[in-house]
Amino acid sequence: MTDSGAPTPPTTPALPGPPPSWVAGRAVPVPREPGPVARALVEFWAERRRPVATRTLVLGGGAGVLGGALLVGHRPGLGAALVGLAVWAAAAPALVRRRDVNDLATALLSIGLVGVVAFRDALWVVALCAVVAVWAGAVAVTSSRSAPAAVLAPLSWAAGAVRALPWVAKGVETRLGARRGQLIAALRSVAITVGLLLVFGLLFASADRVFASYLPRLDAELLPGQVVVGALVALVAASLAHLALAPPAWSDARLAAKAPARRGEWLLPVVALDAMVLAFVAVQVGGLLGGHRHVLETVGLTYAQYAREGFAQLVVVTALTLVVVAVAARRAPRESARDLWVSRVALGVLCLGTLGVVASALRRMDLYVEAFGLTRLRLFVVVVEVTLAAVFLLVMAAGVRWRGRWLPRAVVQVVAVAMLGLALVNPDAQIVRHNTTADLDSGLDAAYLAGLSADAVPAFAQIQGQPALRSCLLASADVTGATGIGDWNLGRERAVRVLAAEHVTAGPLCRTGG
Repeated sequence: MTDSGAPTPPTTPALPGPPPSWVAGRAVPVPREPGPVARALVEFWAERRRPVATRTLVLGGGAGVLGGALLVGHRPGLGAALVGLAVWAAAAPALVRRRDVNDLATALLSIGLVGVVAFRDALWVVALCAVVAVWAGAVAVTSSRSAPAAVLAPLSWAAGAVRALPWVAKGVETRLGARRGQLIAALRSVAITVGLLLVFGLLFASADRVFASYLPRLDAELLPGQVVVGALVALVAASLAHLALAPPAWSDARLAAKAPARRGEWLLPVVALDAMVLAFVAVQVGGLLGGHRHVLETVGLTYAQYAREGFAQLVVVTALTLVVVAVAARRAPRESARDLWVSRVALGVLCLGTLGVVASALRRMDLYVEAFGLTRLRLFVVVVEVTLAAVFLLVMAAGVRWRGRWLPRAVVQVVAVAMLGLALVNPDAQIVRHNTTADLDSGLDAAYLAGLSADAVPAFAQIQGQPALRSCLLASADVTGATGIGDWNLGRERAVRVLAAEHVTAGPLCRTGG
């Protein structure tokens, strides 16, 4: 009992968190303060109440209409590139106002990657560019500055698309306001007009074929798909615009700092790996200087067999070393200037040695291609290996001053440039040119060449000294021109012109070894 006669509140064991409050003699737990993740999510979701500019609604709706008209019922071509440009129209002003050159450059690279669909017919190239374009675009619009934010940027974009739905709905509702009655009357008038034109137009068209030829053709089967695709494209445009205005708070989120390891404990595995990588590179230099005889006498393999056995493993080694460098840099000793110097040297030697591994892998692939020919997979893996080498150079540059806040976006930009470079070299045409001029140990796989895209047709026409191969490859090409702006494609148009100039007719099937 207390002095006033009120019952004494019962004692309760101490619990983690804030102390409980007392209401009517009972302990009521006090809600905990939200953590940083919860606060970031709440702030992110609260941005749905941000006012929507009329220009944003108009541009987003226009992108949706363009997407429905140019994407559905058409082969990938110029229409998709135009839609890829249109979805950025509403976000562009906010991106410019950021005055962040990196974000603008990354967004331009994303637009350029989508534009590949207008001049390359090879679907594998277009698909790779589209995937990297989505990633680069997400990094740009979310202003991702850290490695975790850059990796998760597509998920942040997806969250932004969900947030954009109520944002756009609120904006449309605000714009309507008191004009709702006027809008309903306008829609009613438009519906009556469309109905009358459809009924009388169908009757007149069935009565006179000449009149029917002047009417636009509507495909009712495509209409549902056009509506759905148009809505999705409009949502993409709205999400880009909203994220450009209000990027997520976690765009600069970084992993929690790790306590630096002791110098001896850290140096042992790093120096051991340095020694192994350098020993491998030394062996590769010996093989390069000794040439074919050295390889044949040492391991009893031809150059082609030697190359084929090791390339895949070296690609894995390169990628794995990049992970090791990232982890080692987080735990590197840095309590003194000497610690930093030792860390720079040890990791720098590892990066330099790995560049030697990359050079060895590329040399092996060169030997393999000389013996067995060039394929899409081999060309792609070479691009991957060269890109990893460029990333190692960026890591070394960041390690000079031990500052790498710029590194994640630079890596994204390097990958985007690599994919653009792959598209620009016209890989299918390069495969034809190499395989038809090289002295291959395995013989020429003409059937593989015949299965390439329309991008390879001009290279077919340039084959010299092999008239039978040239004829069968040109005869195997099945390319049709564009029926409109939506499916126009530079690679296909060039192929159509070449085939028309060659007066190609159906010919014999191309066989392996042909």
